[in-house]
Amino acid sequence: MTENVNPIREAVREHYASQARSTTSCCGDNELYNPDLLTELPAEVTNFSLGCGDPITLAGLQPGETVLDLGSGGGLDCFLAAKKVGETGKVIGVDMTPEMLNRARNAALRLGATNVEFRQGYLEDLPVEAGSTDVVISNCVINLSPDKEQVFKEVFRVLKPGGRVSVSDVLVDGELPESLKNDPQAWSACVAGAISTEEYSGGLSSAGFTDITVRSREGEVPTAGRPYAGLITARKP
Repeated sequence: MTENVNPIREAVREHYASQARSTTSCCGDNELYNPDLLTELPAEVTNFSLGCGDPITLAGLQPGETVLDLGSGGGLDCFLAAKKVGETGKVIGVDMTPEMLNRARNAALRLGATNVEFRQGYLEDLPVEAGSTDVVISNCVINLSPDKEQVFKEVFRVLKPGGRVSVSDVLVDGELPESLKNDPQAWSACVAGAISTEEYSGGLSSAGFTDITVRSREGEVPTAGRPYAGLITARKP
């Protein structure tokens, strides 16, 4: 993994390392998911939810697909995806935080999840082969990157032609105050790194994606200047 010291990134990494050493949720909870998805998974996995939505249902995963989870954290979405793609499929989780990776790998061993693996890396420099992935999912993580344009380029690179994106993320209607954008704690809280619907769509489009949709998770009209949970889909031609 190429090291690139960034004060915001380091603050985010330390925040989530602390979360990994804890047993409580941060940005969300398992009520975001259809209860049917959570059956057969232990409470230690399902109760450690750091997301802001349900990218699994959004993705419509099929048996045999290869799925990449950006910012896989404790592994919940990876294990849910693994159930969907089955033994003929594969799930790769990428996270930059060693403590999160340790937690996820230990859970995978306890679950006997042989079609899941976890790799250390940055979203801007994914440790994944080009054109190797059917679906890229992410849950409240891309907003944490200080270089989202590079993230979108990397997602495009690793997807197969016709591959798709299914993401839950924090967005903002309009602009956040500059003071907030430069606050490492606000970045860790999934607020300061939020970008607008237009920026998100534009970034995906510039990377080469088509069929882009960005909408509010709850279907409400976003309030100007306030972050909200969004659902994002796109496809690589």
